[in-house]
Amino acid sequence: MTRRNGSRTPAPVPVVLAGARGHGRKHLENIRRLQRAGLVELAGVCETRPLSSAEFAGEPVAQDADFATLLERTGARLAVVSTPIPTHTDFAVVAAAHGVHLLLEKPPAPSFALYERIEAACSSAGVACQIGFQSLGSHAVPAVRALVAEGAVGAVRGIGAAGAWVRDEAYFRRAPWTGRRRLDGVDVVDGVLTNPLAHAVATALALDGTVRAADVTGIELELYRAHDIEADDTSGVRLTTARGTEVVGAVTLCAERAADPYVMVHGAAGRITFWYKEDRVLLQRAGHGPEEITYRRTDLLGNLLDHLRDGTPLLAPVAACGAFMRVVEAVRTAPDPVPLPPAAWRTEPAAAGPPAVRRVVPGVDALVAAGAERLALYSELGAPWAAGSEVSRT
Repeated sequence: MTRRNGSRTPAPVPVVLAGARGHGRKHLENIRRLQRAGLVELAGVCETRPLSSAEFAGEPVAQDADFATLLERTGARLAVVSTPIPTHTDFAVVAAAHGVHLLLEKPPAPSFALYERIEAACSSAGVACQIGFQSLGSHAVPAVRALVAEGAVGAVRGIGAAGAWVRDEAYFRRAPWTGRRRLDGVDVVDGVLTNPLAHAVATALALDGTVRAADVTGIELELYRAHDIEADDTSGVRLTTARGTEVVGAVTLCAERAADPYVMVHGAAGRITFWYKEDRVLLQRAGHGPEEITYRRTDLLGNLLDHLRDGTPLLAPVAACGAFMRVVEAVRTAPDPVPLPPAAWRTEPAAAGPPAVRRVVPGVDALVAAGAERLALYSELGAPWAAGSEVSRT
């Protein structure tokens, strides 16, 4: 394709999608959007069960349940992988072996060792690997870092992350691996800290500039569950970083009311609150009125394409996930989550209506907010069901 001035427009990049159902539908929609813009071409889909024509939401393309075969058939240059957590490593390694660049859903792997295997495979093959932490594409992230660097809120005392979400019991039955710590002897680690509200932890670490595994010097965990699952659905984490920052996350899937998650930077002279799903930032500081601004966001797949075209830095490169993966590893190796006693939770009708139900932990919304505000774990906040809990330390 040639423009009027004689310069050539780059040909669309052939992309394959592995895992096109569930969250993968959003990736399919995004690929279609970029295809309409002439930037990519959907070359194939890898699914264990083929998509129907209606599921494609557009022109059907090649399908194959074998990822390596699909890459060879299509000549893809880029792959988006949105498959179950335990399969991430195998898909990433196969893509790297074929010289195919990657957008890999979070968490990148269920263990630190498998994460290192992905990073090594991509580095050895010279392929780019972006991890699907969409919040790190927000222009608010560098803006908050700049505010902190210029001393807008004074010396940073700590960073708190809060996530109060609602998930019904059907959510944990949607696939064999959901809500599991292990499946058939294989690590899954599908807990609230490591998957549904992983962005809260990753974003807090990013704001602190703590991205490498070596940047984390200590981890304290409290893992609980109200649902009848293996993994945690209500948990707290405190990380100590090499720069001396305390990063504390308080999260739950058993909220009384769903709320937008946020990260709060506490300074000696003020604080910054970042609602990362909304790209909205509130600056509160001594001697000034509150200042609020909503930022734009860069799509991670678009950023990966820019990286391949002109070397634009990746916003969520696999190499910058080491600190987050320390959290995943700590959760993986921690004792099983403590089941909350029946008196600590109640059931309510789910949004889907009867017979769907969800489990609610009364008072947990306030505890989540207090955890981010006071940089404290549930047991330190006086939660009755956390009294006497043993903190797992790494």
